[in-house]
Amino acid sequence: MPKHHFSHVRTWVFDLDNTLYPPHMCLFDQIEVRMTAYVMDALGVDRKRADYLRGHYWRTHGTTLAGLMREHDVDPAPYLTDVHDIDFTVLSPDPEMRAAITALPGRKIVYTNGCAPYAQNVLRARGLDGLFDAVYGVEHAKFHPKPDALAFDTVFLLDGVNPKEAAMFEDDPRNLKVPKVLGMRTVFVAPEALKQDHIDYHTNDLAGFLITLV
Repeated sequence: MPKHHFSHVRTWVFDLDNTLYPPHMCLFDQIEVRMTAYVMDALGVDRKRADYLRGHYWRTHGTTLAGLMREHDVDPAPYLTDVHDIDFTVLSPDPEMRAAITALPGRKIVYTNGCAPYAQNVLRARGLDGLFDAVYGVEHAKFHPKPDALAFDTVFLLDGVNPKEAAMFEDDPRNLKVPKVLGMRTVFVAPEALKQDHIDYHTNDLAGFLITLV
């Protein structure tokens, strides 16, 4: 691992879902079920249609919520409360991850397309609460979702992030395109590697990867 490639990093930006916890814990599966149910109720469609729209909006707008807001003027606040009302006991604390993030020099923030209260619940369940300097949700981006450039610009301006001195860790490769353009070091966190120009590094073991950087 070329440790020196991260020696300039002063701000470490972490996505939340399937990044700060592994996909096999299936937390987001619960959210997807609740998203589909919400689409059914909000649009008056059957489950098959709602499930299709959930995925379609995610693909075309970045998130299901963004599609609902742009195409159906859905109020984001009730949606975010409802879809994140889930069982967090499927998550387990990760002392190794906590130690690895603690050892990183500089500022550490979480930036998720979910809402900040939900993110705090996830961090608490993972034993990572109190570790980050700030936690930003889609509400802090004025409900513009990653991968929109405006979303990154809004949150980074709010936090004071200098992208040229920052690194981004994400499980969704779409959400690394803008950070790469901005000059950030990009790390794709996923079980399988993906070769794309905007991905600098891949890891299927975030804690292990971070330990090599300090």
